[in-house]
Amino acid sequence: MQTTGTTINGVLIDDTFAEAFGMSGTGLIITADSEKWALQCAVTLTGFGTSVIGCGAECGIDRLLSPDETPDGRPGVRVLMFGFSPDALIPQVANRVGQCVLTSPGSACYAAVDGPVAIPLGTTLRQFGDGFQTSRRVAGKRYWRVPVMDGEFVCQDKTGCVTDAVGGGNLLLLGHDRKGCLEVAESTVAAIGLVNDVITPFPGGIVRSGSKVGSKYAGMFASANDAFAPTLKGATKSELHAETACVLEIVIDGLTSKSVADAMRAGLKAIIAGGAAKGVTRVSAGNYGGKLGQHHYHLRELV
Repeated sequence: MQTTGTTINGVLIDDTFAEAFGMSGTGLIITADSEKWALQCAVTLTGFGTSVIGCGAECGIDRLLSPDETPDGRPGVRVLMFGFSPDALIPQVANRVGQCVLTSPGSACYAAVDGPVAIPLGTTLRQFGDGFQTSRRVAGKRYWRVPVMDGEFVCQDKTGCVTDAVGGGNLLLLGHDRKGCLEVAESTVAAIGLVNDVITPFPGGIVRSGSKVGSKYAGMFASANDAFAPTLKGATKSELHAETACVLEIVIDGLTSKSVADAMRAGLKAIIAGGAAKGVTRVSAGNYGGKLGQHHYHLRELV
């Protein structure tokens, strides 16, 4: 059981590190006639985007955009998507934009990332126009105008992709009160949300089903992280103290390693500020002994 660390403002910060992996990342700007519809479109697109293990891509909303930050001067949302490679992201971008943005009233879709690799965006979706689609180049970039029943769907031809993105930065919140832990986790996600170029892809940014690699059952790539399951303290080699009743994990993906570190730093600051009053007793992180992930974020250095 992890016992070494530093106590700050009543919260024990484990002397450990989060181990994250190299990924490819891309981004989209979704605009609409109102913030309500831009956000609705983005929420739909990023749904079922929690883990590449089962969802094909890890997706989330980076931030809202004001009209003066978008290509067409309308309210917008910036979404990020992460996968194992640019090739893995191509069908995810096409399917999610085709099913969730093209279909949404008043929507348009543009590139949100400049990267060394280009990913098709409107290149294939233009075919929905059945030959009636038109294209135009503006400032060296190509845009498609596809006829739909409320007018036209405008979509940029390609978006960029960075191949040195990072997936799997993480924080583990441990405490003796489940309600309090959830409240602190929510405020932690909110603090991370102020950092650009990162997402927290799980529901509300929080995951309760932390996993370990492998399983006793054939075909399962991951299974319950029994070492951090409070109900299994007497049945397995537990990493939990006797009073721990709840563990919640926040997973962070970012376009750069620095953005993930900045997000973890912001999250730790939020936990330390008010965690003890809500029953959070400890912060840890998930790793594989440093043997699998290229990126290591040591909690001690971040605080």
